[in-house]
Amino acid sequence: MSFSSIKNFKDKIAQRAVVGPFAKSLDPAFIEVMGYAGFDYVILDMEHGPVDKSLLQNLIRAADISGVLPIVRVPENSLQSVSAALDLGAGGVQVPQVDSAESVRKVIDICKFAPIGNRGVCRFVRAADYSSMDKTEYFKKSNDSILVIQLEGVKALNNLEEIISVKGIDVIFIGPYDLSQSLGVPGDVENPKVLEAAGKIIESCANKNIATGIFVETPTQAKKWKEFGVRYISYSVDIGLFYQQCCEQIEAINA
Repeated sequence: MSFSSIKNFKDKIAQRAVVGPFAKSLDPAFIEVMGYAGFDYVILDMEHGPVDKSLLQNLIRAADISGVLPIVRVPENSLQSVSAALDLGAGGVQVPQVDSAESVRKVIDICKFAPIGNRGVCRFVRAADYSSMDKTEYFKKSNDSILVIQLEGVKALNNLEEIISVKGIDVIFIGPYDLSQSLGVPGDVENPKVLEAAGKIIESCANKNIATGIFVETPTQAKKWKEFGVRYISYSVDIGLFYQQCCEQIEAINA
């Protein structure tokens, strides 16, 4: 993988909002096209998508080819899930259902090499160009990988200040659907309760100079959250975007 792409991504998000979809497709061509279309990143979904480890490396390769940063949403906060994604060359990981400072410290410990963490050491992996990369350079640059933490429930809200006090988080991601369920209004992501909670997270993270992210389904929603200072805009899902475009084309043809 190219570690310069991680640096470029961090430079972008420090200056403006970055945009990328979730991907549930198993076809590397879909991922490659996202890069050519101009998305900044793509979230390869191992939590709610059919992506598994055996397919993941080819999706990451496709992202690398077209210059879109591959972020892997791992299925859980575990050594196997996080380490496997990074070994395959993911530019970062997005970890769901984090609700305490202890959970954050666990993620950091398993996704960073010493002296920051205790990630399992192996340089005969794709991320190290299968050992052709200088090992000192590999271990050092690997610690620059992007860490996205998802906050999705009331417990996370209650522990917000202690969570964002842990050093090493690049993005705090607001999961609006899970958050709406936790607040007793499942699916109503525009409910005042959800909007108030999201606003609290954005404000607190801004005070700590931590970027925030959120999932949106329309350009209007994206623009709204960008105006609120959100820098990591997760715009829809590849399958949904494809379906929407198909519907629009059929409607235009039959008009």
